[in-house]
Amino acid sequence: MTVAPARIQTKLVSAFLFTLLLSASAAAQAQQKLAQQSSDAWLALVDSGKYADSWDEAAQMFKAAVTKDQWQSALGQVRTPQGKVLSRKLKSATYTKTLPNAPDGEYVVIQYDTNFEHKQGAAETAVPMLDKDGKWRVSGYFIK
Repeated sequence: MTVAPARIQTKLVSAFLFTLLLSASAAAQAQQKLAQQSSDAWLALVDSGKYADSWDEAAQMFKAAVTKDQWQSALGQVRTPQGKVLSRKLKSATYTKTLPNAPDGEYVVIQYDTNFEHKQGAAETAVPMLDKDGKWRVSGYFIK
């Protein structure tokens, strides 16, 4: 049996590591896409005024922090005055395992540039998380 020279072994290890990194990157991108699809579907509920349904579809952590009635009231006070969404464009989506004041987990912080009927140039942030059942659900929502 011949042992490959060190240079060939190094190239093989490098190629293996590169393939591993590509696989991990593809998996992360797939998860990010699922998180974004979850966020988009959830925002469609909010956009159509289905605030109770948006609470129903939110992450367990979200539901533990705010009751359905509290959510409907708060969202009604914040979103209703903005009027209808005229446009929403994805600004960024960042995967993270840690967020301030939240337990470690899998999160994607998604930022949108949004124009509402009564507020142009708003910044919306939705934070889907991988919930205990393996589905991505929104755990936080903010408008600036």
